[in-house]
Amino acid sequence: MLDRAPDPTATLPDAPGVGYKAQHYAAIGADPGAVRWLEIHAENYMGDGGRPIAQLRDLRDRFPISCHGVGLSIGGEAPLDRDHLARLRRLLDWLAPAAFSEHLAWSTHDGHFLNDLLPLPYTAATLARVAEHVDEVQQTLGRQMLLENPSTYLAFAESEMSEIDFLAGIARRTGCGLLLDVNNVFVSATNQGWDPVAYIDTFPLDRVGEIHLGGHDAQADDHGAPLLIDSHGAPVVDPVWALYAHTIRRGGPRPTLIEWDTDVPDWPVLASEAARAARVLADAAAEQPG
Repeated sequence: MLDRAPDPTATLPDAPGVGYKAQHYAAIGADPGAVRWLEIHAENYMGDGGRPIAQLRDLRDRFPISCHGVGLSIGGEAPLDRDHLARLRRLLDWLAPAAFSEHLAWSTHDGHFLNDLLPLPYTAATLARVAEHVDEVQQTLGRQMLLENPSTYLAFAESEMSEIDFLAGIARRTGCGLLLDVNNVFVSATNQGWDPVAYIDTFPLDRVGEIHLGGHDAQADDHGAPLLIDSHGAPVVDPVWALYAHTIRRGGPRPTLIEWDTDVPDWPVLASEAARAARVLADAAAEQPG
């Protein structure tokens, strides 16, 4: 369990943010539009010096930053990579981000790094291992982390509990927060044939410190059934916007990220997606009593 809390003044606003890409540096400075915070992938900034670090230092002075890890392999069977954790700690020490998050997934095996975020079975043994890893991350970094729900394409026969019960159990044991990726919910629900609205209605929204929205690719499996791929390379689709609006109505406003990591468009396209998220947040606020 985490015994040191982060700086309570370093928080993300309940407003839209975007995943920062270097080609948008000048445009963000000239006109951020509805964007009020930025998110980076930690592994892109673990080096020393250079233009990327200089630009990030400048952006840090103008925007709250969320730091999103993609390489810790928190769901893996092997111990966490302590060298990776040490590099991450150095980054967070000077960046002082408002939030840090990672995925409920694994990406390493037998010393090899896999270029995928892979799912894991939801068992008591897996929960205990993941909770131990989350505890180690939080103690090493000296801050709470957020754990993100995955996008999945299959379910494990050996799973003993639901994904929501698994995530809630980790949060209770470790004191971590949760990152709710609404697109991941929609992708998983479509691929596995369950109700995404029921998932949101059951999710512990009081634990959510950040929401992600992104695009996906629509394909079909060998039997012609819909198969969605979490690509982060397209606009957010209308059903995901509707699910996001439902989430905000139930849980209240949250910092909301537009993720776009492949086939990255020009800044006005990202700014337009952020503006749409701002409208959903404003509509939900207007519906609140008093």
